[in-house]
Amino acid sequence: MSITVSEGLFRLDTAESTYLFQKTAFGHLESLHYGRKIPVGDPESLRFKRELTHGSAVIYDEQADPVYCLDDIPLEWSGVGKGDFRTPPIEIRMPDGSFTCDFLLDSYRVESGAPKMETLPQSTGGEAQTLIVTMKDAVFPVYLDLYYTVYEAENVITRRAVLRNEAKEPVLLREMMSYSLDLCDRSYTVTTLSTAWIREAQVIERPLKAGTIVNESIGHSQHSGNPALALAACGATENDGDVYGFNLIYSGNHRTTVELSAAGLVRVTGGVNPHCFLWELKQGERFETPEAVLTYSCRGKNGMSQNFHAFVQNRVVRGDWQKQERPILINDWEACFFQFRQNSLLRLARQGKKLGCELFVLDDGWFGARNTDTAGLGDYTVNPKKLPNGLEGLGERVNRLGMRFGLWFEPENVNDDSDLYRAHPDWAIQRPNRAPSLGRHQKILDLTRKEVRDYIVENVSKILDTCPIAYVKWDMNRKVSDFTDGAFLHRYVIGYYEVLSRIFRPRPQILLEGCASGGGRFDLGQLCFAQQIWASDDTDPIERLKIQGGLSLFYPVSTMGAHVSLAPHQQTLRNTPLSTRFAVAAFGAFGLELDPKDLTPIERKSLKGMLNTYRKIRKTCQFGRFSRIETGDPHIVQWQAQSEKQTVVLRVKTLAPAAQWNDVVEVRGLDPEKTYALRQVESPLFVSGFGTLLKHILPVTIRSYSHLLLAVNKHFRMDDYRESYRASGAQLMAGIRLHRSFIGTGYSDKMHMQGDYSSMLLIITEE
Repeated sequence: MSITVSEGLFRLDTAESTYLFQKTAFGHLESLHYGRKIPVGDPESLRFKRELTHGSAVIYDEQADPVYCLDDIPLEWSGVGKGDFRTPPIEIRMPDGSFTCDFLLDSYRVESGAPKMETLPQSTGGEAQTLIVTMKDAVFPVYLDLYYTVYEAENVITRRAVLRNEAKEPVLLREMMSYSLDLCDRSYTVTTLSTAWIREAQVIERPLKAGTIVNESIGHSQHSGNPALALAACGATENDGDVYGFNLIYSGNHRTTVELSAAGLVRVTGGVNPHCFLWELKQGERFETPEAVLTYSCRGKNGMSQNFHAFVQNRVVRGDWQKQERPILINDWEACFFQFRQNSLLRLARQGKKLGCELFVLDDGWFGARNTDTAGLGDYTVNPKKLPNGLEGLGERVNRLGMRFGLWFEPENVNDDSDLYRAHPDWAIQRPNRAPSLGRHQKILDLTRKEVRDYIVENVSKILDTCPIAYVKWDMNRKVSDFTDGAFLHRYVIGYYEVLSRIFRPRPQILLEGCASGGGRFDLGQLCFAQQIWASDDTDPIERLKIQGGLSLFYPVSTMGAHVSLAPHQQTLRNTPLSTRFAVAAFGAFGLELDPKDLTPIERKSLKGMLNTYRKIRKTCQFGRFSRIETGDPHIVQWQAQSEKQTVVLRVKTLAPAAQWNDVVEVRGLDPEKTYALRQVESPLFVSGFGTLLKHILPVTIRSYSHLLLAVNKHFRMDDYRESYRASGAQLMAGIRLHRSFIGTGYSDKMHMQGDYSSMLLIITEE
């Protein structure tokens, strides 16, 4: 059994962790241990001792126990006004008008699976077990249900809370977290994902000192604050040490706090952001929080990540595409923007098919007066000038090419210049007597209104049922503003989930990709409906190393939309090799974001070969056991994905130094006794990349701008040296000594000739 309860001691076990807490003499829940799996007899050694108190302590009940101070006790939940001055998980105005609350153990029960939530998406239970601990306020009939669901194989425990008001008078909820967890201080480093549009998921690491670190977003989960967070104990690395991970199954505005108290306790709380939050609970009503996901690993950050990856793939993502390899797609956006016709789209689809693409996606611009981003949102009438045969005709033609057809929507927003807004201006979120705040020339539809939700469901469903659509990209290109309060934001998210449920639950065959100005809404709530999310509008592979690498801390590779685009890149003007653009995108839900006619003939030939290779490694890259490999060089990034018989290693050199030494590639996880074949995927070199060095090897002088060189570059390529070995797993894991990189003294056909932004993709196959 993963959950056992005995004499007030609650024990939750996963395959590699133990979570313990117990009832105190006063009925509070004292946290004892969350970490490595341990046997427990007498739990006394795990309790914080309380022989004396510090001078400023507030005693809970001096007559009953003169040293019982809530501020010094690690707790599972804490109230307000009874001596615990750390960040509280709840703020509630009680029937007497005060905010004092004190929740004590009332009862508990254990259930199979994960009890159904009423308003929010959640993990799927299966063989899980759930402990439900009911607490009651010491004075009023206000009840708190704490849910602990144990996923043993994935090493995950989820937590959530439900507040029930049985008092005659209403209570006003101002803050309520999904969980509160107290740990001993171990000089933790706090890791979050943050920054901005086209620079999503940057890893931010801060040492935890006295005080509080806050990770939050307002409106919905955003570029500036992903809901995930990690705590790494002192000395933890990618592969060793104790690491805790936290996340929320929620797409709304969130807040996670990490506080180091004066007593040396670390409190982590997470849930709905209390920003402007006010929620009234009348007698008989209840409020449920989003489900939080907690994991622990003694195997470093990679161990934490692998726990999360398994949990997301097994318990969050659902539908027919849950564990299916994602199709190779070509999206028309960077090729066409708003300017296209049916014939140009079909030409793009045909060229994509020749390269090896399996899915053609029509992005923005197919409806209403949508020729710029100032008009059309909210309308679903197909533009007949662009698509004279409608979406049905285009989809059927794409299908006849042997490709699936996908379509872009942005259903949550509306332009003033649209038929919908002219008919229903009151459907947009805007405050009376105030000028509305626009984002990308658009307003947000009020999803708290049933008629708005019905309109979206009816129109999107009609298109999905009348056109041969296998994939949907659901976009959201602005942040929420002009809202009444934080409770409105929560109701908006509940309405959003209802819309997604009504559209996609009956259509599990559709592959759904979430998007919010890139990776602005990359969260577990989205992944309960969308099998993948567009990681960023930035397709520069050097930036994507940071973005996808950051996301990999908490999310599996299969959920990250990752595309090859043209270089120089539209977001950075950086010029990167085609092989690197391919190799980085291969660690994701792969696609193309370009017009093949802008590639040279030799680039098209090279890319076709790369896509053929990708189909052979796709399952491993998307669903294999993913690891980030520490190289010791800040300019070298290495990832590894491993399936039962195949291992794929990506190594990218972001900056090539002069006088380079011989590199060594570290490989992990092979069977020492088995024999493997290693081969490097081809990396094409284009002649123009050598510049004036060509003068030293050719009998004639060719200028870098000459027409001859440009002609050669279109039709001829060289291949970088490819590593190839056959060896035991033990030998390969001892380190692969690579052939030398270019050092400026000459050329050898056994030398790696790539410089900045170069990559190496190694495929290791068990023989």
